[in-house]
Amino acid sequence: MKNLEVYVIGGRELSRGRPQGEVIEAALAGGATAVQLREKDLAGRELLALAREYRELTRKYSALFIVNDRVDIALAVEADGVHLGQEDLPAPVARRLLGPEKIIGISVDNVEEALQAQAAGADYVGLGPFFPTASKTDTGKPVTLDTLRAVKAAISIPVVAIGGITAERAGDIIAAGADGVAVISAVVGAPDVKLAAQQLAAAVRAGKERRK
Repeated sequence: MKNLEVYVIGGRELSRGRPQGEVIEAALAGGATAVQLREKDLAGRELLALAREYRELTRKYSALFIVNDRVDIALAVEADGVHLGQEDLPAPVARRLLGPEKIIGISVDNVEEALQAQAAGADYVGLGPFFPTASKTDTGKPVTLDTLRAVKAAISIPVVAIGGITAERAGDIIAAGADGVAVISAVVGAPDVKLAAQQLAAAVRAGKERRK
């Protein structure tokens, strides 16, 4: 699988009114290695048009393109895969629709869910939230670095940390074993999106150095 280290999730509500294509391209130019399209309230045709734009940009920068939840949209634009929540389409069903080559990520917040996700055929898990976040209000208590270490010890697929992560926090999370960090507001909500992505990428590199 390609690199999940700097995983940026798009979000119109946090993008300061800027065009999504402009924001996502700036994130990619700054070092995002994976981008997820996550728009819960767009109609199908609007979502498809935005997905096509994301797909074009991620190809330009050789980055992964993941669609949140919508297997149909992922197939329509030849995305690299989908990300599923605990209440979304079951992973085996998504796999049957997507085929063996596409990436499936699943949101988890503990070891048991991570083991279930791996058994269901996930290619990576999104573990979180680590900190309170404005982009999601229905989360439980925050995940700890001890939980991250336990999940890493229990499964063999990559673990991407998510939830209120900033460049200042990313180093500790990567040093503790995460394979990547996923962010929304820390990059797409920043005044300078490219610079924010660069700072996040630098924090990830520094965290990896601390593991050695």
